[in-house]
Amino acid sequence: VVRHLGIVGECNIQYALNPHSLEYCIIEVNARLSRSSALASKATGYPLAFVAAKLSLGIELNELQNAVTKVTQACFEPSLDYVVTKIPRWDLNKFSGVSTNIG
Repeated sequence: VVRHLGIVGECNIQYALNPHSLEYCIIEVNARLSRSSALASKATGYPLAFVAAKLSLGIELNELQNAVTKVTQACFEPSLDYVVTKIPRWDLNKFSGVSTNIG
């Protein structure tokens, strides 16, 4: 996606999933950091904001040390078994008379 759009650096992509067919589509692409990026950084230990800042200064990934492995370049991601999931939460109690059914 990012290569197709020509994005360099950090990117936030939001998908919509049809749970019945498992078809998905992209609903939003932002070439910026998001709060989800901070969650992913914290969960994986990979400093996304730091790397994005260096990329915006023109430094390439192969010039940065990978903060996780400490021996490879930032463009190399080791095979790690992790999944970071952010589940939305709507506080519907803030709105009087609103339906609590979503969908």
